[in-house]
Amino acid sequence: METDEAMRVLPFQLQFDKPVASQIKIAEWNPEKDLLAMATEDSKILLHRFNWQRLWTISPGKSVTSLCWRPDGKAIAVGLEDGTITLHDVENGKLLRSLKSHTVAVVCLNWEEDAQPSKNDFGNIPTYEDRTSRFFPPAPRIPQMPGLVSGDTGFTDDSEDSFRELANSSHQRFSILCSGDKDGSICFNIFGIFPIGKINIHKFHVAIPNADEQGTCRLLNASIYKVALSKDLFHLTVLCSGQLSQEELGGHGMHGLHCLVLDTSIFSKRKDELYQVALQASNIEDLTEVIRESLTVMCKQWTDATHTFREKFDSLSTLIVDNGLDSSPQEEFLSLLGGARTSPPIHQFLANSLGEAGVKRVSKAVCGAGKELQLIVLNHLQPAAEIIGFRMGELRGLSRWRARFHGIGLDEKLINNATENSGMFLVQVERFMRVLSSVVQQFSNFFNWLLKCIKLLMQEPSDQLPRYNSELVVIFLKFLYDQDPVRQLLEPSEVDHDVDVDLETMQRVRDLVNFGGFSDCNYLRRTLLKEFQLLESSFKEAFLMPFTTISTKILCEDFLPLFPLPSSPTSVFIPMSVSYYKGISQPHQASDHDFIDYVSFQVPNEPFSDIANCIGILRGFMHDMSSIKKGYTSLEAVLLSVPSGYHCVDLSLYKEGQIVLLLNEACTSSDSGEACMMIVRTSDLPFVSVSRSPYLDHWELHQLKDSVFYLQMGNAKVRIIPHSVVAPLAVSASRGVASVYATRKRALVYILEEDEDEVSDTE
Repeated sequence: METDEAMRVLPFQLQFDKPVASQIKIAEWNPEKDLLAMATEDSKILLHRFNWQRLWTISPGKSVTSLCWRPDGKAIAVGLEDGTITLHDVENGKLLRSLKSHTVAVVCLNWEEDAQPSKNDFGNIPTYEDRTSRFFPPAPRIPQMPGLVSGDTGFTDDSEDSFRELANSSHQRFSILCSGDKDGSICFNIFGIFPIGKINIHKFHVAIPNADEQGTCRLLNASIYKVALSKDLFHLTVLCSGQLSQEELGGHGMHGLHCLVLDTSIFSKRKDELYQVALQASNIEDLTEVIRESLTVMCKQWTDATHTFREKFDSLSTLIVDNGLDSSPQEEFLSLLGGARTSPPIHQFLANSLGEAGVKRVSKAVCGAGKELQLIVLNHLQPAAEIIGFRMGELRGLSRWRARFHGIGLDEKLINNATENSGMFLVQVERFMRVLSSVVQQFSNFFNWLLKCIKLLMQEPSDQLPRYNSELVVIFLKFLYDQDPVRQLLEPSEVDHDVDVDLETMQRVRDLVNFGGFSDCNYLRRTLLKEFQLLESSFKEAFLMPFTTISTKILCEDFLPLFPLPSSPTSVFIPMSVSYYKGISQPHQASDHDFIDYVSFQVPNEPFSDIANCIGILRGFMHDMSSIKKGYTSLEAVLLSVPSGYHCVDLSLYKEGQIVLLLNEACTSSDSGEACMMIVRTSDLPFVSVSRSPYLDHWELHQLKDSVFYLQMGNAKVRIIPHSVVAPLAVSASRGVASVYATRKRALVYILEEDEDEVSDTE
């Protein structure tokens, strides 16, 4: 028990103090459950329950740079140093999807879902029914690669529903995953899996408020720190650093921390259309992954089987040469089939090298692989292709509704092309099945004949053996013995390989084209793999149009320089936080929406020595541009002076209009001294209106120095921590939980008591 605090009410009660193997650098609480996800300095991701029970640990293999939970808490997004975003299942950490949206480190993630269902002109909430389940069973899974242990494929195991949970977006609310990288790019993904836009803040031209004659400004060498999408999806607040540039006046302004508000209203205004397109497109992408992996598994299985065949039968060529003959293996087999005397190499091969056991082993390998390929096609590849065809038909219908869907980039011509390619792929699947069935039948017939021959050579009874067809044996020896049409249709090749088609068949195809229905005359010349590549290419082209269209409609609405930074930025951590709250009234609020933005940041001591050791809080910035046009400003701000002897380590906005501060005692040694955690209600703070500067300079922080709010240990919710701490400060708004991490690699988790009358010191 801390006796020095016995007379004071403690709002934060210590839940536990646990050691950790490596320093925690990122931490995020699950929005729906008492789960804490953490990224460590040694590139691991840990998930713990509130009682510190570890659920799982994963190692992405690359440094983790950001974490973010899906709003329903069922998946977590992980940003990596190479620009990859991975989605993992909350239950077991399994990889659900990997997105390569960026080329450099993903430094921030924000996943927000639509908070307000839209209504049509009649006051009803429009709903979209995914009709696929009416006509098809559940979507097929990715087949397992032979020889792999369950869980080694990169996607989820067959025994789990995680992949299907992610793929089936029809039951999810419309959500957007925003990601920002250190080079100033921001990407948007619907449901976290369907890319719908990308912007770069370097390319924005921003008008300077109250200075129309001065033109616009741009940011150079920008790096993003935080992004936060409003709960109504209308705005995106971005905290970034960069150097201001105004070409009309010449030269460059300051390098500093800036706040941008982007107009993302396209997500809210057209969310019904985007939802429908994203639902179809994201499921098509999942199904193409099923097809791709199916083709990979099929190619490997067939290659392994034919390698077994070649390994055994190539020895016959060696025996023929050793016996001084110049015939081919096919000629020797045909002589044996025609009733001629058995040649020495054939006799030696059948009786000694191959034998009855060898024939059965090779037959099992080849014919067994053929049956496995047929099962993969029937259970995985063909159902996936059929569902893709149905979904493309749905998209084709949507694309013809130009009034609604042309505005988001759904192009009818591109969708029609992708629809035709999906139909052609189904034709190729049927063709492959016929080729595969014929090849397997002829292999089986050939092996039955060999067994008959071996029995005769060994003078053993052969009445119980399956019958064989001599004509099929001849066809096999002439056309299949040293050729492989199945592998030709499956195997990838750097050089495009055309399948030979006779002139009569090609003329019939051209005649069919003249009747309409399709426009491709050369599909019979393509392999199954080539057809799939064309299908994928047409999908990418069709879905690139909505991506490009939406990207052009995301514009910078307002820009606010916050404070200067060194021209050569260091890796110094700047505590900052962005959040949107609902139902907070402001005078002259110039918006029909109920969400107000709050931006908090630590003010640097240089060049603001007269207001050093302060926390700045802005609110109402996302409405400020429209307010200025009406002659008033809605931007309000306040400075919080950190108690003397302490400095801010980290901060986080908590619940509706509250801020949690993590403060360290100012001392020379990082391991000595004490720390404290403090919560402040923004409703108690003296916000003042802020005037905007018309020049490329920071907004006047100095104008707030006469109204600084001095934080006191005695008039705020404070908890003393008996040792210094480091970031991160993770706060759960739904559970009233905060966690901090000590420099000595110990994790501390506190519960925030909302009712102060019931708070007691339990230590």
